[in-house]
Amino acid sequence: MKRKILIAFALVVIVCGVLAFAISMSPTKKLNGATVTETQKPVILVTVDSLMTEPLKKAIKEGKAPAFSFLIKNGQFYPEFISSYPTMSVTIDSTLLTGAYTNRHKVPGLIWFKEDENRMVSYGSGIREMWANGIKNVAADSVIRLNEQHLSKDVQTIHEELAKVKLQSASINGLLYRGSVRQELHVPKLLSFTRLLPKKIEVNGPMLLSLGALSQYNPQNDWNKFSWKRMGVNNDFTVNELKYVMEKQKLPSFTLVYFPDADASIHRNGPEDTKGIEKADQALQELFNQFASWEEAVQKVTWIVLGDSGQSLVKEKKETALIDLNELLKDYTFWENGKENAQLAVAVNERMAYIYLHDEQIPFSEVVDILKKDERIGFVAWNDQQINYVTGPIGKEEFTFSPNGPFTDEYGQSWQLDGDLSILDVKKDQQGIIRYHTYPDALARLHGALHSQEGKVIIVDAKPSYEFIEKHSHDHAGGGAHGSLHRVDSLVPLIITGETAKPPSNRLVDVKGWVLDLVGGS
Repeated sequence: MKRKILIAFALVVIVCGVLAFAISMSPTKKLNGATVTETQKPVILVTVDSLMTEPLKKAIKEGKAPAFSFLIKNGQFYPEFISSYPTMSVTIDSTLLTGAYTNRHKVPGLIWFKEDENRMVSYGSGIREMWANGIKNVAADSVIRLNEQHLSKDVQTIHEELAKVKLQSASINGLLYRGSVRQELHVPKLLSFTRLLPKKIEVNGPMLLSLGALSQYNPQNDWNKFSWKRMGVNNDFTVNELKYVMEKQKLPSFTLVYFPDADASIHRNGPEDTKGIEKADQALQELFNQFASWEEAVQKVTWIVLGDSGQSLVKEKKETALIDLNELLKDYTFWENGKENAQLAVAVNERMAYIYLHDEQIPFSEVVDILKKDERIGFVAWNDQQINYVTGPIGKEEFTFSPNGPFTDEYGQSWQLDGDLSILDVKKDQQGIIRYHTYPDALARLHGALHSQEGKVIIVDAKPSYEFIEKHSHDHAGGGAHGSLHRVDSLVPLIITGETAKPPSNRLVDVKGWVLDLVGGS
């Protein structure tokens, strides 16, 4: 019996191995045929998922991040750079690429409800959420529709802007990559066989597009794109692709690369975890070692390294840490796949959520009054007749704001304001300039999210230490989570080395224009 069990186990291992191999294998693209115009000093922008300033300083102090230390000592370091909102990767990357907030680029979050199709859009989250929203839909949304349909055509990406002035660019493992060059993605056979995705997909990308198992140049990178390595969306795959491009002397004017590994580690272990920073540092070291010295690396290339969002430590006790929106709004019916006539739909983006009022007869005030009673919620916001409303805990009046008014903030944006500004910790200085504290660039970022979609939508935003859930959510109790407007999720470090110019402000939304100036694309 024992022998039979061992044989059966061996067969399972073999079958699983074959399936994993089949999922991972896809053809490589030829780099030798790509004609790259030589540039005097190319720019490489590295996004490190969930890179935060305090853990970075800790890792440097302990001698665990020599590459980051080198970049900071030889360049400019900005410890409090403001992300987009919601502070979720796809929305942040959309802002980075387009230089626009959510109201203009129209990617509202990792999960959001598409009114005209009566369905939830998800770009990949917890397995229960993916299953509830349909695995095939999730695959198509993240691989095809995100860039080709959801990212607004009314805004231009860095790649599109550079192509207009005949400058070339590359994207390596960036989920947002829209450009002007028709590219082909090669779908692994098992995924096309199960009809999760078509066998071949054509997309618009930059001149060089590398995206895990779907688009690969380095023939030696197969071992980094197995299913258990997230199909190539990992640091090792990113580094090997970029090294290969460098070795072939095919580095274009601008390259955007993505290091995703730190995110999962911090979600699991909390914001003080430095393992992800150490892995990102090792990846940077590999890139710098392609040159005769690290000094030469910053002489020949301009390096921009930035985080995308911070994370808040979520309390360990689930009963306290998790704000269950199904329970909080239990007197209403909720949308589920295939369910008709639901009153509400809920799209949870970790520490913020969108609540959609499908039943037009339900007034905003009815749902808002329930939500604001929960002391774990920092604020509730909605827009009605182009006016944005914000309220906080019981006892505080509503605060309203809209663009183009008599009050100007520290970024030169003008606003109409009325009510209790303390809800968002907004204050006026002695010169009458609006200053932000707890919620950086609060008005523009929140306005962006409130005007990113059609229909009646309420935003709820959690205080630090708390996270929203609904029926199908994966939670991060005892670990880290992001998504909120709060500074703990919104402030990230930016490092610039090999260039003396700096962005016009400490906001991610201004990086695109600055990069175009650096590269010569504006």
